[in-house]
Parts: sequence; structure tokens; C-alpha cells
Amino acid sequence: MASEAQSEREILTPSGLNRLARDLLEDALPLVWIEGEISNFSRPASGHLYLTLKDSGAQIRCAMFKPRSTWLPFKPADGMQVLARARVSLYEARGEFQLIIEHLEQAGEGALRREFEQLKSRLSAEGLFSPDRKRALPAMPRRIAIITSATGAAVRDVLNVLARRFPMVEVDVFPVPVQGKEAAAAIVRMLAAANLAGRHDVLVLARGGGSLEDLWAFNDEQLAREIVRSSIPVVSAVGHETDFSIADFVADLRAPTPSAAAELLVPDTRDLSRSLDQLLGRTRQRMQRRLEASAQRADHLLARLNQQRPAARLNLGRERLAQLRSRLARIVDQEGGRRRSRMANLHGRFTAHHPSRKLAREKEHLSVLGKQLAVLARRSLEDRRSRMDKLVRTLNAVSPIATLARGYSILIEEESGRVVRSADKVSAGMQLRGVLSDGELKLRVEGKH
Repeated sequence: MASEAQSEREILTPSGLNRLARDLLEDALPLVWIEGEISNFSRPASGHLYLTLKDSGAQIRCAMFKPRSTWLPFKPADGMQVLARARVSLYEARGEFQLIIEHLEQAGEGALRREFEQLKSRLSAEGLFSPDRKRALPAMPRRIAIITSATGAAVRDVLNVLARRFPMVEVDVFPVPVQGKEAAAAIVRMLAAANLAGRHDVLVLARGGGSLEDLWAFNDEQLAREIVRSSIPVVSAVGHETDFSIADFVADLRAPTPSAAAELLVPDTRDLSRSLDQLLGRTRQRMQRRLEASAQRADHLLARLNQQRPAARLNLGRERLAQLRSRLARIVDQEGGRRRSRMANLHGRFTAHHPSRKLAREKEHLSVLGKQLAVLARRSLEDRRSRMDKLVRTLNAVSPIATLARGYSILIEEESGRVVRSADKVSAGMQLRGVLSDGELKLRVEGKH
């Protein structure tokens, strides 16, 4: 009895029980989001991450496997508050409840990042980031307004670069808090005040680097719209080169750092000095060439003036007049000779083509043509008669009438009119016509052999 009861039981091994528990957990619970503090963090040579997430009342073992663990944008550490998206599971070998992490981010920053992306998408859809609405900066501004913290390193960097590159530019610093809850509203008010003053050529929003939470004041929607409304070009120089804020996207120019903004705003006096030296050198060369050209032109005009003195011009006029008279006399003699020669030629041609001479020649030519026509007519008539005789002889030779005259005849079916060429084509009683050389006969076939 005991053996039968034992055979009806389902006996599990520890491995089987743990596998069953794992399957039940993974099937019953989908992906979950969990926030907690990291402890017992380790990264072995395999590249996997192992850690414990805890709060004030409980803790749970977690694992994050490669390659997901290599994609993290930050370095996890004990004590760090994180937000994880994980799959609930069970480690069969030790029967331990655990989470398999698929995504991990710093708590707080992840929420801010999602809010940042949502605002970025909405403002982009409105066209606030469009390059077409952004304005070009002045090539050499006279006055620059810097809206930043008065005690931060960013303003010192900007002032140092401006003083080194272009010391004659006027710089006004508008102090505002650049971090905290009140920072965004203060920056908006200062930006509106700078626009109202209207004495600056460009406005600069400057701040040093920091986390997303530290830079959050520059991701404010009201600040973004105030930058778009600004009548003065705005340069955003917030954070480091890898940091991006909403202000960067709506500003007329985004500088990777505050120092880079200063370098983009003003030219370098050393470059200007070299350019001025080059321009001065080219100006001197052009003036020298123009002076030399003017001197050559003056010498040429003086030589022409000396050549065109009144006495010299009169002598030249007399010589030219004598030459013209001599040419005129030669032209008159040559033209008279040509005209006399032409008249003699025309008289000879007229005499040769007198109508009486031409009429006699035409009569003589007509008489010759008449004789030739008569000869040609006789020859043509004889040729046609000879050809006609040949054709008659040829026709008589092939004519069926000549054949019929030698005693032959042609048989034709009376009904169809076809020529009979074979005895097989006729039958007794058929009506025929017999064609002879001097007439036709009506025939009836009595029989055939």
C-alpha cells in the first residue's frame, strides 16, 4: 500500500522545482520598472554586471549581461540611485530570486531626459529649430551682452578670450543664476531686458558644463520662445561640447563651449593686423603702378604736343595738300583714259551687234536648219518604213491566221469559249466551233478515237 501511494506522488528535484518556479515567474510577470540604490556592485572579467537594488525595507539581486552592459552611458557604482527596466526571473543554481536588467539609467536624469526629448520634438515640429529663421551674426560686433553667472568660470573664460582677440569690443555682463528652480525665469527676464535696451549687437547665453539636471534651466520652454522672439541674434554657449540644450537648438548659433563662443564672435586682432598689412602693401603697389602709368602718359602727351606745334602742323598740312593735288591729277588722267577706252570698246561691241548683221546671220542659220530638218525627216521616215516592214513580216510569221491558211483550224467549246487542246477535254454531243482562215464552222462531236 505504501509503494502504491508513493508512485501516485509527483516527486520533484531541486533543479526541477527551481526551473518550474522560474518559468512561473517569467510567464506571470512582464517587464517591470524598478528604482532603487545600487549596492554590492561588481563587474567581473566576463563583462556582465552584478548588483543589488535596495530601498529602506528590502533588496533584490540583479544581473545585466553583455552586450547590454557595454552600452551604458554612465559607470554604475555603489550608492547610486538608478531606474531599471528588468525581467523577473530565478537563478536556478542557488534558487535565488533575481532581476535580469535590460535597460539601466540614472534615476531622475532619465525622467528629465524623456521630458527633454518630448519638448525638443514639439518645438521642432513648430519650426523653432529651422535654419531658415536663424540670423547671421555681425562680422565685427561693437557691443556684446553676456547673460551668465557673475562668479562662474564661464564668464571669465569669455572675457579673457574677448580681451585677447578683440580688446576694443564693449562687453556688458548681465548676472543671472544659471542653476536651480529660479534660474530659467531670471534668464528670460534678463534676455527681455537686453532686447529692450537695444544697445547690443549680439547676446550670449553662457554656462559651464554639468549634468542634465544642472543644465535644466536652459531646457525651459519659455526661455526657448524668448530666444526666438529676440530682435538681437543670440548665441548659446551652454556646457561642454557634448552637452546639448533646447537653447542650443533655437539660438541663432550654438557654440560648443563659452570660450569657443568668444572666438566665433570676434576676429583676432593679429589676423586683422596681418590683413591690414597685406591690404596696405597691395594699396602701395597699386598706387605705384598708377603713378608710373600717369608719368608715362604725361611723357606721351608732351611728345604729341611737341609734334603738333602750329608751324609743324602747317608744314605737314602743306605737304599733305601737295600730295593730295598730285593724287587728284593722276586720278583724273587715269579716269579719263579708262572712260575713253570703255567708249571705244562699247562702240565696237555695238557695231558688231547691229540688228541688220544679226538678222542676216539668223536668216542664214535658219536656212541651214531647214535643210537639216528636211534631211532628218526623210531619214526618219525611211527608218520607220523599214521598221514597219520588219514588224509585218514578224507578225505574219507568228500569226495564227498564217497557220490556219496552211490548212490548220482551232476548236473552241461553244458553251465555255475555251480552246480545245486535248481530246480528253471533249465528249460526244458537245457543241464546238471550228475556226478556219476564212471563217468558222459549227460542229458537234459524234465520238472520239
